Amino acid sequence: MTPILFIDRDGTLIEEPEDFQIDAYEKVRFVAGVIPALLKLRDAGYQFVIVSNQDGLGSEQYPRASFDGPQALMMQVFESQGIRFRDVLIDESWPHENKPTRKPGIGLMVPYLQDRGIDWSRSGMVGDRPTDVQFADNLKIRGFQLKTAQFGGEWDWAGIAHELADAPRRAVVQRNTRETRIRVEVDLDRVAEPVAKTGLPFFDHMLEQIGKHGGFALDVRAEGDLHIDEHHTVEDTGLALGQALKEALGDKRGIGRYGFTLPMDETLASAALDFSGRPYFVFNGEFRRERVGDLPTELVPHFFRSLCDASGLNLNLSVQGDNDHHKVEASFKALARALRQAVKREGAELPSTKGAL
Repeated sequence: MTPILFIDRDGTLIEEPEDFQIDAYEKVRFVAGVIPALLKLRDAGYQFVIVSNQDGLGSEQYPRASFDGPQALMMQVFESQGIRFRDVLIDESWPHENKPTRKPGIGLMVPYLQDRGIDWSRSGMVGDRPTDVQFADNLKIRGFQLKTAQFGGEWDWAGIAHELADAPRRAVVQRNTRETRIRVEVDLDRVAEPVAKTGLPFFDHMLEQIGKHGGFALDVRAEGDLHIDEHHTVEDTGLALGQALKEALGDKRGIGRYGFTLPMDETLASAALDFSGRPYFVFNGEFRRERVGDLPTELVPHFFRSLCDASGLNLNLSVQGDNDHHKVEASFKALARALRQAVKREGAELPSTKGAL
């Protein structure tokens, strides 16, 4: 079964000029990121089909010769980069004719709808206009509207390639209680600068270590009853993050499962973990200071315990050293590096003889 990516032409593969007509060589400008994205999708097994409305193509207002030259140049550039299109489907009607072959109509799609070799569950449509998304809806496939100044949209080509080729493991968890409002977003298959805003700057810095050294996208936003103390904010953030990791991992097929020892100056931290589905936490270490920054040190192991409880994680964390700042930070970094190893996909098998995790 082969997934197909149906792609609009003007404004999607090549930039659309102000007069909405690419009828000269000098108007050919490729949309940012399109070539590396299509190469990634090609390598993931996708085939490509151009589906384009070309208003009045072949008429006096839009002679075919004006279209053919720029079109041939565009196709040659893509082919020179290893990108070939399975088909090019052009509707030449005017909007007022309302022909079924004109997007968002799917009249041009009849041969594809009869093709049993197409994986429709993975197929998609990319365009720059709402009509392209409607076209996708009519085909019952996923639609992506590129972000443009003219028509809005929210996607770029890199994001589309990531979404379709990587099958990203992501989750968004919103945890609201009387004490806190927590939102955690993770994407285990995308690297991005971590974001943490909890009202506790040192705790934010530690959460950033998890995303940075864990090698995945992490966004944590928390509002808590800090006028009372830090306990609820730290605890509920751990619970929300643990739940997000659990949801993003899904059935855990292909993960490394285990993991990390990390030095930091005089400090040595070791995080041995297992996404076993059976939460258990052991902490070997102690802190002499009551606080590091604005984070009470008694809440450090409590955070890790909350994380384990919500994610089904077995974590044995040990830390030794002289500097409590280093010991706290090394603990978070060791956890992050262990997570990087454990969540990395190494295939499609379930890493368990039990048949479930």
